Amino acid sequence: MYRTALRNVLAHKGRLLMTALAVMLGTAFVAGTMVFSDTFGKAMSNSYAKSFSDISVRVTDSAAGNEARAREKSERGTAALTDATLQQIAALPGAAAARGVVDGFTGVADKKGNLIGQAWNASGANYAPGADGKDSRYPIAEGRGPKAAKEVALDRGTADKGGYKVGDTVRVATNGPVVDATLTGIFTTDDPQVVSGGTLTLFDRATAQQLLVTPGQYSSIVVTAKPGTAETALVDAVRPTIPADGDRFRVETGQELKDEQAKMIASGTDGMKTMLLVFAAISLFVGIFIIANTFTMLIAQRTKELALLRAVGASRRQVTRSVLVEALVIGAVSSVAGLVAGIGIGAGMQVLIGAIGTGMPSGPLVIAPLTIAVALLVGVLVTVLSALLPAVRAARIAPVAAMSSGDQPSTQKSLVIRNAIGSVLAGGGLALVAYGASTGNDSGRVPVGVGAALALIGVFVLLPLLSRPVIALVGPVLGKLFGTPGKLARQNAVRNPRRTAATAAALTIGLTLVSALTVLGASVGGAVDKAVTSAMKADYNVAMANGMALSPQVPAEIAKTSGVTASSALTAVYWQLDDRTRAITGIDAGSADQLLSLTFTAGSGAGLGKGEILVDSDVAKSKALVPGSSVAVTWPDDTKGTYKVGGVFEKNEMLSPVVLDNAEIAKHDPDPYITDVLVKGAGGESGSLKQALKDSTGSNPVIEVKTKQDVRDQFSQIITFALNMMYGLLAMSVIVAILGVINTLAMSVFERKREIGMLRAIGLDRTGIKRMVRLESVVISVFGALVGVLLGCFMAWAVNGTLKSNIAGLTTVVPYDRMALFLALAGLVGLVAAFWPARRASKLDILDSIKTD
Repeated sequence: MYRTALRNVLAHKGRLLMTALAVMLGTAFVAGTMVFSDTFGKAMSNSYAKSFSDISVRVTDSAAGNEARAREKSERGTAALTDATLQQIAALPGAAAARGVVDGFTGVADKKGNLIGQAWNASGANYAPGADGKDSRYPIAEGRGPKAAKEVALDRGTADKGGYKVGDTVRVATNGPVVDATLTGIFTTDDPQVVSGGTLTLFDRATAQQLLVTPGQYSSIVVTAKPGTAETALVDAVRPTIPADGDRFRVETGQELKDEQAKMIASGTDGMKTMLLVFAAISLFVGIFIIANTFTMLIAQRTKELALLRAVGASRRQVTRSVLVEALVIGAVSSVAGLVAGIGIGAGMQVLIGAIGTGMPSGPLVIAPLTIAVALLVGVLVTVLSALLPAVRAARIAPVAAMSSGDQPSTQKSLVIRNAIGSVLAGGGLALVAYGASTGNDSGRVPVGVGAALALIGVFVLLPLLSRPVIALVGPVLGKLFGTPGKLARQNAVRNPRRTAATAAALTIGLTLVSALTVLGASVGGAVDKAVTSAMKADYNVAMANGMALSPQVPAEIAKTSGVTASSALTAVYWQLDDRTRAITGIDAGSADQLLSLTFTAGSGAGLGKGEILVDSDVAKSKALVPGSSVAVTWPDDTKGTYKVGGVFEKNEMLSPVVLDNAEIAKHDPDPYITDVLVKGAGGESGSLKQALKDSTGSNPVIEVKTKQDVRDQFSQIITFALNMMYGLLAMSVIVAILGVINTLAMSVFERKREIGMLRAIGLDRTGIKRMVRLESVVISVFGALVGVLLGCFMAWAVNGTLKSNIAGLTTVVPYDRMALFLALAGLVGLVAAFWPARRASKLDILDSIKTD
């Protein structure tokens, strides 16, 4: 029996090729993901470890860099990391050297005034030369390090991007004023943040402290131990020199820093690996349908052979084993090929990441034993388990079947049982999904998840039942448009519902996920767009690109700009209202009506200028507030008072739950956090006004002047990028599904050789045969896609139901143009997949086909 199984593999190698490819692609995805994740993680760890190579102990001031808190601490006389602290640490017996470090955000403008790189990856630091006049951290490649105010040095990458040379004037900006400085030097560094495309600007120590923290203070102090001094011992010696101030100061060893960094990198790469493996699992799941379909068809074609084996004494167990051995051989060969391909995919992904992200760390490929074991085990298990049900069916073939020909038809009882099980699963799953969606919050996510899984399985079980009526609907159209080939294609598509369902199911899975993601993206994008911009009547929004606070001078300068008719800073404070601390948005009452468009459910915004507060509907509902209600407040100086509610507005993501006049906020907090400035122009949006606003900020490269459309585009780009990434990952499962269509059609053509020969004999030409096969493929593909699109839209609606409490104004938006495009692409997929099987069918010899047994 084992020899028979191996002979069957070799005898049907052409028919099993697509199955092997499906297994290989799924396995390659798994192996490639693991190789890439391990390689990238190792490269990241090695790269970031360099940041701590000369650090034995680091003392960090968590208040440094937060100007408001640092200023507050200084005014209270609380000690910080100063030169005195640095000298004390440097004088410790176990310390070989100690260095004061100043760091913080610093953006650099190119010669057109635009920010170089991304705001989140832009930093500044102090140049700290030793006795030889050099800073070992930043080797100067050209010129010299900065020595005085208005002198800076730039890393090589930033200088090249900005087109700067030593001696040029460079515009840099921190969270304070813009600085026009002379470029005195260009340096190199292995700092991972800079290597990965970030920008780094160096100042002399005094200037760095002035701009980035507080004069005379350091962000951190790093210590190098003398040979033979343990890091833990040095930590114990350093601690007494550090001012006691709660959790403000952190003292860590170099090894702790490396371990913490490694843990963060591992967490990040594990998340990426998990996401990629989910999509690999989807590809393998799609492959299960192909493998099961292939073996089912092979067994149907070998009915007489298997019956003869039973007749000459083979037991059911032996027949089952022979089929499983075939699957084992195919799985093993495909898994090895998939592992090799996966290593190539991992290497390719590393090259791609390096090309997309300039300076991303790289290193030798990491092929862990676990990767090899998982790839081989997954491929073999998926193949064998997929062939298990066909193997059991093969064992049930009676010896008497050797005297007949053709498929052994499914019994009516088996179809009834299948449809009953499918109905229960689908009905129960859809009910759970509907219940979860009706909750309107995250408590419904578990029912939606479980229900979605049950509904999908149920629909897959019911696909044979659904295929007949759905495909029957297009029968008249096919007959009218394509004549006899169209009628034959429809009949072939519904002749074996199980086979049609198994072929269509692969595409159904892919289109379910693709359409669900598309609907979710459109729904969330529309809700976020509406939430952020619906309340914005202003023409422009001015804010820091790095999300930090704007300087108090910016709103005043903008207000004086020619062409501005109304403007206001949006401020943020956190005060205690009643029994809890709440975020409060401040706006100038006099210009609020020109800049904001709030929808009031009760009251109005008229009381804003009278010191009244506006609350959103959620706060009003939770506290039973109505216009005229009083709310107790505790101000930052611990004094107490009350505010009267002037109006209740619909929740808006642009504003905090409570809104108050800026003049009222200034009475109790003279230095609030300024998040944005809203601006209304005399003539609306215009290029000249936008430039004037930019000029009023001192052409600060870090300050963005955005229109309402710019805000929309910013959010849509994020959603579009996420969707494109998901589409790219799902492409593998779609490719596997295409292989399934090709495989099924090719085997179906072989199975129907006599029929095709008869059709040719009675006058259907080769073009008609090709058209028949192609239309059959298109019908099956569109059927699978249609079920997938409907399921995807339903699932997206359910998920939206669980997000309503998190995203205000969320409604399900179905982009019908994209859904139609998906169906059209599915038809195209069917057409392409049928190319080879149709060509093969048209070339069959008439006489040889008719006499086929």
